[in-house]
Amino acid sequence: MKEYLARRILALAPVMFVVATLVFVLMHLTPGDPVSAMLGMDANPTDVERMRANLGLDKPLHLQYLQWIGKVLQGNFGESIFLQIPVLTAVADRLEPTLMLTLLAMVIAVGLGIPAGVISATRFGTVVDQSFMTVSLLGVSMPDFWLGLNLIFFVAVKLGWFPVAGYMPLGSNWLATLRYLAMPAFCLGFIQSTLIARMTRAVMLDVLSQDYIRTGHAKGLSERRVVYKHALKNALIPTLTVIGITFAILMSGAIVIETVFNLPGVGRLLIQSVLRRDYPVIQGVVLLIAAAYVVINLLVDVMYAYLDPRIKYV
Repeated sequence: MKEYLARRILALAPVMFVVATLVFVLMHLTPGDPVSAMLGMDANPTDVERMRANLGLDKPLHLQYLQWIGKVLQGNFGESIFLQIPVLTAVADRLEPTLMLTLLAMVIAVGLGIPAGVISATRFGTVVDQSFMTVSLLGVSMPDFWLGLNLIFFVAVKLGWFPVAGYMPLGSNWLATLRYLAMPAFCLGFIQSTLIARMTRAVMLDVLSQDYIRTGHAKGLSERRVVYKHALKNALIPTLTVIGITFAILMSGAIVIETVFNLPGVGRLLIQSVLRRDYPVIQGVVLLIAAAYVVINLLVDVMYAYLDPRIKYV
């Protein structure tokens, strides 16, 4: 296991290098200029050139890349052009809402998805199964921002159950934090729960047809024990892959939801940086999201061995 982990960690370097290169090239090929965005369209050309020189944007593209990648290797993602603070500081200031939203949405996704998939599989072909799968199909087809706008109108504006938008820091009042995050977390969690439910159902149907499940029934084990102790544990192995991918999707999917609900998170920071052409922030945030994807995939692989001791990594 240790050798496997060492190889996987070493394999992160080329992946992150490719991601960093692609992000840098694509950002600088995108039309727009941060200096023009800062000074406005009527700015004096002399002032524009002076600011470009101060920001280092007048250098050849390959020199800008080498300078930036050298700093990244040292753990320095540069300084935001507009905020005038280090990129990591800007991300850290916005990290709490995004992490809280992602974790709460993940709890909702897993809490709804796995039970729904298990119930559908154990009641295959019944009205319950068809109802769950119909809701699942609607959830897969539903854009999260559309669900969010409807929740704002009906639940927040009409009923007044939750705040319309905004965020309360966790240290101030954790109950208020949950109230502000309830609707955006449900938007993300519900849609992802439908994917988890469909995967859980499909895998559970396969597991429930195995010989050892029939043997458990023949030995007189209760239905609950057979389903939840024996079948579900084996069904969680492929489902865990979907859950890991879901967590990464939730972190990146929070970009739209944070904008809809006016949450001051990393996703909203990324949107604002794109509009401002704030290259260092965009590159830093995308790299961090890519790193989260890779680390989550590694953790999922490690958890495989925990769920099934027969899995060996060499």
